Amino acid sequence: MGSPLRAGERVLLIDRKDRRYLVRLTPGGTFHTHSGIVDHDQLIGCPEGMTVETRSGPDARGGSGKYLALRPTLADVVLKMPRGAQVIYPKDLGAILVGADIFPGAKVLEAGVGSGALSMTLLRAGARVTAYEIRPDFALTARRNVADLLGDGAPFDVRDGDVYEGVAETGFDRAVLDLPEPWRVVPHAEAFLSPGGILLAYLPTINQTAELRETLERSRFGMAETWEVLRRTWHIEGRSVRPDHRMVAHTGFLTTARLLVSPSR
Repeated sequence: MGSPLRAGERVLLIDRKDRRYLVRLTPGGTFHTHSGIVDHDQLIGCPEGMTVETRSGPDARGGSGKYLALRPTLADVVLKMPRGAQVIYPKDLGAILVGADIFPGAKVLEAGVGSGALSMTLLRAGARVTAYEIRPDFALTARRNVADLLGDGAPFDVRDGDVYEGVAETGFDRAVLDLPEPWRVVPHAEAFLSPGGILLAYLPTINQTAELRETLERSRFGMAETWEVLRRTWHIEGRSVRPDHRMVAHTGFLTTARLLVSPSR
């Protein structure tokens, strides 16, 4: 049996309409909803996966409600955590791990930290992340979100600097870029990546992606590839089986390339 829910950790509360709320448990604390109040003490010390019933309160409209309590997954945290910038969707985060071939102990340079969603994903996969971020407010949000999920000891070094101007450190295994103009990093990446290292860039538009691909063609990088991930869920209820009417379609283009000892062309 898994460990019981503890004071200080976050829990995901899910109502009957699949609305999700990320709550940090505190002794004596309460979570107020339209259907009543959930006492944190109802959950502390109990196994996850249990359902709790609300008690009436001044905010209640329409009687008691029920909430399923679970520890949040990484995807839940990414979508519900405080953010200063738009986060990369979980469907793309998984593809980034595979596309960049992130492995335990990998030395990764990340640029464009945003709210820390990508950082958390890389760190959870066992990477050691050196991140560049030019906005102090984004860097602070990312540090807090990473510490909230992984603790203060995560190998996460956020630097106030512009990766477009270069990187002093070398020997990186991977470069993961969430920047508007990643082609400006390509010449620097030829120096800071180890031979065989992978550069991955996440971009919202095909025009940006084409610019990156043209720059890669003139560099020591080879084996370039671009793709996108579309996620479509299905409605399955009895004999009613069909794709859902809504899907998470285009969010961004992923491009990878490998650093070669000599030009590929």
